[in-house]
Amino acid sequence: MAEDNKVTGLAWFLAGLGVGALVGILYAPKSGRETRDDIAHTAREGSEYLRAKSRQAAEQVGTLVERSKGQVGEYVDRGRAQWEEFVERGKSLVNDQTTRVSAAVDAGREAYKTAAAPVESAE
Repeated sequence: MAEDNKVTGLAWFLAGLGVGALVGILYAPKSGRETRDDIAHTAREGSEYLRAKSRQAAEQVGTLVERSKGQVGEYVDRGRAQWEEFVERGKSLVNDQTTRVSAAVDAGREAYKTAAAPVESAE
């Protein structure tokens, strides 16, 4: 039963579509040739509009790409500067620790020599 309603609804829709097309043709203010020319003209205008908009969009994308390249360059430069600063800090810390370790080793040698010297002279 539901299937019959779908078929009937489709039939009425198609009938209405046909009647609407017939009424449109009968009461059309222009001839078929004029209507086709208008449709072709509108299609050409639409394609020109799309071309112009696509050119404009391409230019905007190009501008955005150039601006993005500049910003990325700035970020890279900033990152490079921070990296160099971190490397210099690391070098400084390593040099400080090397100096401290060398001083501790020298102090240990001196302490050993001082502690070992009386033992050797006692023999």
